[in-house]
Amino acid sequence: MGIFTRTVAAIRKGLTRTREALLGGLRGLVAGKALSDDLIDQIEDYLIKADVGVKATVAIIEQLREAHAEGELKRGEDAIEFLKARLKARFEDMDRSIAIAPQPPTVILVAGINGAGKTTSVAKIAKSLRDEGRSVLLAAADTFRAGAVAQLEIWSQRLGVDIVKGAPGADPAAVAFDAAEAALARQSDVLLIDTAGRLHTQKNLMEQLAKIRRVVMKKIPDGPHEVLLVLDATSGQTAIAQAEEFKKAIDVTGIFLAKLDGTAKGGIVIAIQDALDIPVKLIGVGETPEDVEPFDPDAFIDAMFGG
Repeated sequence: MGIFTRTVAAIRKGLTRTREALLGGLRGLVAGKALSDDLIDQIEDYLIKADVGVKATVAIIEQLREAHAEGELKRGEDAIEFLKARLKARFEDMDRSIAIAPQPPTVILVAGINGAGKTTSVAKIAKSLRDEGRSVLLAAADTFRAGAVAQLEIWSQRLGVDIVKGAPGADPAAVAFDAAEAALARQSDVLLIDTAGRLHTQKNLMEQLAKIRRVVMKKIPDGPHEVLLVLDATSGQTAIAQAEEFKKAIDVTGIFLAKLDGTAKGGIVIAIQDALDIPVKLIGVGETPEDVEPFDPDAFIDAMFGG
């Protein structure tokens, strides 16, 4: 879709806490030391602490032990570049672009649990679209949470984009349906739907979210074209369990990983990659509407390790 431009400096800034956690401990740990089994054990601990995940950590540490045993790696510093290369290699060549409809409107459905930063993430996407010169219509389908509609309405005013809303407590699917009609009538380029912050363990709420998807398809047969799940990077491994349940309900097409600037465990991106067949497409690296970046695995891992 071409709506986001990667800014390496912004990614580096957003990953400051992760980088400090890794480099402050990891580089200090290995600096000036010969690589040994004991040192490799300590490196393994650091990867786990960074939320890289057990699957990735075990695989990479096994490769590190093999390379060390074969004499390929001798210094502790050698392990850093080895880790970076192996982490990058774990990312498949997945399509991380934001989908676009053959004919407008492109429908982007945004889901996530309460507190994940979903509505702010919607605002970030809307601003990026608007800055690209695209007309955006917001759908305030989060009708259950007190103040959610008002929050999105404030964002719509700040960003200069239109909004469709219903009364507090209104049927979210009805709001989504009305918004789809309005997007067609107004010839909007993009319909961006903010849904209620679902608790992934509540079956009835997940079914309501699936209903929103179905009613959108009735008005726009090939929509939603993108279903983004907002995950809170600070929640660590819990985010993976959430994603698995959302995927069952609404066929998630991409992950928006929010609040990366607030965690020292940016390695959760690797854990998500290993556990789910869903590409991380966008990352939130700050609190303002400008603080959103497309996810680039190589740039991300370089930023994690200070490269």
